[in-house]
Amino acid sequence: MKVFIDGESGTTGLQMHLRLSVSHFDLVSIPVEARRNADTRLAAMAEADLVILCLPDEAAKEAVGLASSLGDDCPRIIDASSAHRTDPAWVYGFAEMAKGQRDMIRRARYVSNPGCYATGAIAIIRPLVESGILPNDHPLTINAISGYSGGGTQMIAAYEQGAGPAFELYALGLEHKHIPEIVMYGKLERRPLFVPSVGSFRQGMLVCIPLHLDTLPRKPSIRDLEEILVQYYVHTRRVEIVRSSDAIGSRIRAETQAADDLVIYVTGNESYGHAVLIARLDNLGKGAAAAAMQNALLMCDDE
Repeated sequence: MKVFIDGESGTTGLQMHLRLSVSHFDLVSIPVEARRNADTRLAAMAEADLVILCLPDEAAKEAVGLASSLGDDCPRIIDASSAHRTDPAWVYGFAEMAKGQRDMIRRARYVSNPGCYATGAIAIIRPLVESGILPNDHPLTINAISGYSGGGTQMIAAYEQGAGPAFELYALGLEHKHIPEIVMYGKLERRPLFVPSVGSFRQGMLVCIPLHLDTLPRKPSIRDLEEILVQYYVHTRRVEIVRSSDAIGSRIRAETQAADDLVIYVTGNESYGHAVLIARLDNLGKGAAAAAMQNALLMCDDE
């Protein structure tokens, strides 16, 4: 399969190029000085079987319009931006999210890569909602921390020059762009309260969801949560569940690198009726390039 990365010089684009260059994909490349030239990009799209968009949202929308001008020769597309994640014409590219999702991705013409925070949040929320343990209108709080590589070129430069803070909260207007996909694919009716943060490390992410178990209709135990998650992901090797008995007492580091999988830790204190579910992933791995690579492999029927 011939693949063209539109936006190859960005953080995710560089990761994609690295992954694709050591695989059996045939990369279609254009000169650096021509990467903003619409005609050159269109020619590359016409040559490719698959286009991976590693662009800002508006640029991604323009790129889809450019590719669509090829008509019947329009290549298949994976969009790593947030531009199409809640668009019903696009398949959501989280293969482990639900039964049949892999096959939907395999057949799709347009696949939208999930957001990094959203991947961790949906991985926890959706199984609990589908099981009936977690009502879809339950007031949820999601707290998360990511490495600075998720913040784009300016943030990366600041941290690598030693000018970034050790830790900071952001998006305190509670309008983070990952919330709509968390609501849609988490099957929620109530918008969660999401507070993200950035730490002074390059890659890695923790997404934490605390629960007062006695506020849930069935008054579940921590073991109930464990069993729901274990059974939900029993058929995939890409999501690991760490039970409370193994997680409590340990320290969970956010920092990681080149991790293609996702780990969910179940922690809490049964005597207080408190639980905290934690998803650990690489924001540039399973949260970005690894997911896009997995989707590309599915789309060429090699995953």
